[in-house]
Amino acid sequence: MKKTITKWFDNTQSQVEQLTNPDAIDLTRIIPFIAIHLACLFVMVVGVSWVAVLVCVLSYGLRMFAITAFYHRYFSHKSFKTSRWMQALFAALGATATQRGPIWWAAHHRHHHIHADSNADTHSPKDGFWHSHLKWFLMKKNFATKSEYVRDLEQYPELKFIDRFDILFPIIYAFLLFALGAALQTWQPQLGTSGWQMVIWGYFISTVLLSHITYCINSLAHVFGSREYATKDDSKNNFWLAILTLGEGWHNNHHCCPGSVKQGFKWWQIDVSYYALYLMDKVGLIWDLKYPNQELLNKKLIRHKP
Repeated sequence: MKKTITKWFDNTQSQVEQLTNPDAIDLTRIIPFIAIHLACLFVMVVGVSWVAVLVCVLSYGLRMFAITAFYHRYFSHKSFKTSRWMQALFAALGATATQRGPIWWAAHHRHHHIHADSNADTHSPKDGFWHSHLKWFLMKKNFATKSEYVRDLEQYPELKFIDRFDILFPIIYAFLLFALGAALQTWQPQLGTSGWQMVIWGYFISTVLLSHITYCINSLAHVFGSREYATKDDSKNNFWLAILTLGEGWHNNHHCCPGSVKQGFKWWQIDVSYYALYLMDKVGLIWDLKYPNQELLNKKLIRHKP
């Protein structure tokens, strides 16, 4: 039991343990994952208020941005530059989304781009919806970080700390939400909220929605949608996923030019994460944004027959 609990709080063991059945799901490690889903049922106990729903939406949006803009476009693809403190801030904020640490996340994503939709792809939908949606990261062999892909990130001690103890950040986040709810209950009782209501809506419900919508990029954005550019994979552009993920649904665009800071290449392709990054660039929080190579886009453009 002690070893199991240690695994939940310290990812070091996943780097060194010998796996007897690497393709199996590690049941001891997924207990927190299951618990997060079950905790949403407590909404029947804590109830609902407009302020709790608002915090749920804001919590979803803020953490989705941390995942899409920083875990994905920055840590995985280096599509812009930023300061070390901003890098650490969004690494910690991204960890509150409970999708592991930035180094682990970036390593698996870089591996995906190298092997997208091939037999070596870790989460190709060719292996089934549930495998690409969530089974892949519950398998024993995928708990360890593919360090050979992220040597550039492993040079930062603060990122290694966040990656090693990533579960601490959702706990801290939930505690802060509880404190917010308790304070509102004391000083603004007319709002009808409480500490636990804020935790259930602001963390648990928000996290489950955030997680599964993010997973849909793996499970659905290589299956449903349209293809604008010829790539070596099955990536698709999907409008609805783009809305829900703040721009990640323009997945065929992304696989065409993975290093681009913007994924909506046309004016009508809504990319909220890029809009926010553009503003951050204007105020000096980030810089050296990388944009699509127009010559490359023209070469890869699929010429549809009239």
